Amino acid sequence: QVELRESGGGWVQAGASLRLSCTVSGLTSKYYGLGWFRQAPGHERELVAAVAARYNGESECEADSVKGRCTISRDDAKSAVYLQLSTLKPEDTSLYYCAATTRAYSPRAGEYEYWGRGTQVTVSS
Repeated sequence: QVELRESGGGWVQAGASLRLSCTVSGLTSKYYGLGWFRQAPGHERELVAAVAARYNGESECEADSVKGRCTISRDDAKSAVYLQLSTLKPEDTSLYYCAATTRAYSPRAGEYEYWGRGTQVTVSS
């Protein structure tokens, strides 16, 4: 059974930084892409950042609203993926999801087969 578990969310003040973590278990292969998505009430789920399967090396902070403030990384030895967001803004308030795809890389939510339950990030002004 594949399981993704996010952690690191919470309540922070605007301008602060936050690091989200996600551990992946149950996938038999290490060749999978990982992504961080977010969804705020009344909004569609959007891709924040994605990182390619090992040996590919591609990673991208896809959302225009986080470019320059975002870093995604993965540690395959720990089966983990991380999302670092800096200079947080109230509009970053959202439920953040970690997801895995059997593709090497994907910017599309529909191509991610496995999802965590999310971790809430709330940014106050």
